[in-house]
Amino acid sequence: MEQLTSVASWRAFARDARDRGATVGLVPTMGALHEGHVSLMERAQRDCDVVIATVFVNPRQFNDPEDLRRYPRPLSDDLARCAALSIDAVATPSTEEMWPAYPGATATTISVSGLSDDFEGAGRPGHFDGVASVVAKLFTITGPCVAYFGEKDFQQLAVVRQMVSDLAFDVTVIGCSIVRESSGLALSSRNVRLSDEGRVVATGFSRALQLVNDGTPRDADAVRRDARAVLYDAGIDVAYADVVEPATLRRRRADEEGESRLLLAGFVDGVRLLDNGTVRVHAAKGATNVVGH
Repeated sequence: MEQLTSVASWRAFARDARDRGATVGLVPTMGALHEGHVSLMERAQRDCDVVIATVFVNPRQFNDPEDLRRYPRPLSDDLARCAALSIDAVATPSTEEMWPAYPGATATTISVSGLSDDFEGAGRPGHFDGVASVVAKLFTITGPCVAYFGEKDFQQLAVVRQMVSDLAFDVTVIGCSIVRESSGLALSSRNVRLSDEGRVVATGFSRALQLVNDGTPRDADAVRRDARAVLYDAGIDVAYADVVEPATLRRRRADEEGESRLLLAGFVDGVRLLDNGTVRVHAAKGATNVVGH
């Protein structure tokens, strides 16, 4: 396994692989690797000849300096995990290598309007500009590839797909299913900051998803209401619980029906956690077009 610490070596590694006729898989991460990341890497290994994982904590997507400071960075463990998986290369650039002007502003920013405006975009101003900008840079350095992202960050996945389409990146984006603990808690690098009690509280997210998929017909407003109630009862400080059309993230009205996505976010032990899942909504008779948030 090669560790690539510079943009030049990373670009050359990917280019040389393609020159040999190999397909390149890219797995972008911010480290603190868990089984969810492992599932992305294993999928990339099945699909592609050469796999590059990235470990880079991108400061431009954090709007809270304390959150950035506390983000886990177990690089040695991450490298060992990648080596055990026989990943071909891990790109571990420094902040200075990726953003030479940091902590000053970088002149160029990628902004994906619409998809990035609500939910995490509303709660974390500038977050998706930072995400889109760094992912664009990852794609530019790597070149033509297949990129793997987890569906836990569902809005992020939608933003990346839109950016790839709009800017014609030669990149195929693959979304991979959420990996969960036996308790139902979605795996996240932030989970290490939860207390034992907090981990129990956080299972409220998966319980909310189970409830709205219990076979009882619900319109979009009922799904929102019932999911939010489960989160509150669990002790989660709810940021949002909303039902959207999966591709556009447009909020579903109560008079609509069909496959939708329930997006959940909230705070446990002061840690912002996300979850989501598929839900089928049924049109309510006589429903208004007013959608709650």
